[in-house]
Amino acid sequence: MAPRAEIVDTGSRWAKAARIRVDAPAQAVFDVLASPAQHSAFDGSGTVRAQVSGPERLSLGARFGMGMRIRLPYRTDNTVVEFEEGRRIAWCHFFRHRWRYQLHPLDDDRTLVTETFDARTALFPPALMAINAYDNNQVAVAKSLVRLKRMVEQGTAESTEGAP
Repeated sequence: MAPRAEIVDTGSRWAKAARIRVDAPAQAVFDVLASPAQHSAFDGSGTVRAQVSGPERLSLGARFGMGMRIRLPYRTDNTVVEFEEGRRIAWCHFFRHRWRYQLHPLDDDRTLVTETFDARTALFPPALMAINAYDNNQVAVAKSLVRLKRMVEQGTAESTEGAP
């Protein structure tokens, strides 16, 4: 049976989330999330193309640019706004909605990963309804988690060991 992410009720119409169990240590999962060069490999929205600027490894306050595409190519500049090594990372861009990953170790070799598209922090959350951001991101976070799980469990993620 193919892995599936479980949709999580956030209690808010402005936040969409899903979670999945990854059979790997939390730090291994976090290392992938903290490496913007790997974001396009697990992106479930199909919009993230490549890192175009920024550090190899993210930290609180780090800024990084991503090449994107929705019909036409464009670029986003993101800032890491939440960071707890091995447990939580979130970034946002100009409009301030966040993509957050929370990692909860189940034991030494299994991690529960929750991804949230959180527009409660957006400049104007209702505006995102016009572009169907809530429904689209509900699907995208679930797909991203499945892709992340496969990457980490199959060892196809690039190693960030020794990265600054």
